[in-house]
Amino acid sequence: MEPVDRDQVEAAARRIAGAVRRTPVVEFEADAFGLDVPVLAKLDLLQPTGSFKVRGATSLLVGVEVPDAGVVAASGGNFGLAVAWAARRLGHRAAIFVPDTSPPAKLRPLDELGADVRVIPGYYADALAAADAHVEATGALRAHAYDQAEVVAGQGTATAELLADAPGVDTLLVAVGGGGLIAGAAAWVGDDVRLVGVETEGTPAMSAARAAGGPVDVEVGGLAASSLGARRLGELAWAAQRWIDDSLLVTDAEVADAQRRLWHAARLVAEPGGAAALAALTSGRYRPAPGERVAVLVCGGNADPAGLTGESSSGPR
Repeated sequence: MEPVDRDQVEAAARRIAGAVRRTPVVEFEADAFGLDVPVLAKLDLLQPTGSFKVRGATSLLVGVEVPDAGVVAASGGNFGLAVAWAARRLGHRAAIFVPDTSPPAKLRPLDELGADVRVIPGYYADALAAADAHVEATGALRAHAYDQAEVVAGQGTATAELLADAPGVDTLLVAVGGGGLIAGAAAWVGDDVRLVGVETEGTPAMSAARAAGGPVDVEVGGLAASSLGARRLGELAWAAQRWIDDSLLVTDAEVADAQRRLWHAARLVAEPGGAAALAALTSGRYRPAPGERVAVLVCGGNADPAGLTGESSSGPR
């Protein structure tokens, strides 16, 4: 399979222009996170549904013909929200298959967006199998969270915006689940920026693929399973490995620490997958050289803030 390229990302940017937000890039001073260098952060958790995935969902639904049967997606929550949101805006029906391991914070909004929500026992792979069966039965459009060219190209627009707003980045750290976000990033940066994938120990699809010489099934679990819990790296992400320089694993405790640091430094509530790239820095798994210009994608914010702030879920009045 050929990787997505820069021309496809540029085409996706034209398709989604005006439909999704151009999210800010913030430069955090070195001591904000207890590091030796400043950190640039692209805050795509500020998208309408709380994650970068509205980019890929919108890119797909604007870029292809959607049948009367509508669109079907499997998701741990974020891609389902994105597809439901884009489908509602464009007037399409949406059926979303979600694993029962998804947090309630990601499931409740699906009902509010008018999606037909099907909860499937297990993890993402189980929801995907059920969604594929539904596509076969109905003829609906299949929307894949990370292994569809239009989706990956849409995700690449986050990196395109980041580098336009903050030129001179040396290294970009990106959280990896099935690999759609990093495949889109790779399509844009090519060999121009050092690209590092970050996974948790419980969601090691890319690390396992790199060790095995190709995508393999992995066991999935832990804190970030709902957002990074793909059982197998996508083929498009594997095709993009020529532009991915390294792959790192962080622990659940290190991710939780990065979430807390984001809250204390900027009052940002990031979900575990959204904070994973930063965790590679705050844990010391990735150590920048003096003067290295480092950026992270803070890619999702669908989490209960009570766990980070120590307040009740109702918060202060």
